[in-house]
Amino acid sequence: MTPEEKVAYINAQTACALAEIEGMKAENANRLQYDNALAYRGADFNSVCKSYGITHNQVTSFFKGA
Repeated sequence: MTPEEKVAYINAQTACALAEIEGMKAENANRLQYDNALAYRGADFNSVCKSYGITHNQVTSFFKGA
């Protein structure tokens, strides 16, 4: 994979992660509207980056070819 292809892949993963986070935020907002417990907490949001392979260490390793 060329460096440009790697950047495109990371950008695509980032877009997917952002879409998932927006869905999580919408679900939390909906639950707050009806005085229900939140579906997602901070740790849930933090884990999204890891699941898409876009944490700092994951991206650094990806570009090093590790």
